[in-house]
Amino acid sequence: MRLFVAMDIPEEVRAALRALVQRLRPACGAAKWTRIENAHITLKFIGEASLEHLQQIKSALASVGILAPIRMNFRGAGFFPNPKRPRVFWAGVEGGLELANLAEKVSSTLEPLGFAKEKREFSPHITLAQCKVPGDFQQLQRAISDAGSLEGLRAGPPVGSLAASLNFGDTVATEFHLYQSVLKPTGAEYTRLATYRFAEDGSQ
Repeated sequence: MRLFVAMDIPEEVRAALRALVQRLRPACGAAKWTRIENAHITLKFIGEASLEHLQQIKSALASVGILAPIRMNFRGAGFFPNPKRPRVFWAGVEGGLELANLAEKVSSTLEPLGFAKEKREFSPHITLAQCKVPGDFQQLQRAISDAGSLEGLRAGPPVGSLAASLNFGDTVATEFHLYQSVLKPTGAEYTRLATYRFAEDGSQ
């Protein structure tokens, strides 16, 4: 089974992201757009694991101790690996050291089970679209300059670019989850397998 560890996002943030996608999708029909109901913040992509590994993973994640809720802001948009060679269009997530520490703890906890730690620095984001051919995102990049006027989105003072000023909302996170991902022709289907609450919110 294909597994990953992630945090959910609140419905009001989903609504703002859905409005953004609806506005920008016509500018890049060649892209593979994320189903917003599946949108999440990935803490650790585990990959393929056996049923035996699943029980070990669940037990290991239960030992990840987080003492306090994490405040997160959702704002900005950009491209991976960079705007000149865009392959992934994302919305930004700001969670400070607390969110980065959570991702590090999850990764370190799973490493002894044979799941290697990420070599790249943790960069929290929500994937909105992917494109195999970077040039296909050119029209999308041009369309982003109009996104600030989108009804239902809040735009703060410009920070370098209009996309950087887009504000999708905020939340205080109190839990993270283990998910199974099943790839289907219609897109990935996610099933929540376990939930881990932070200590001050319940039961670690």
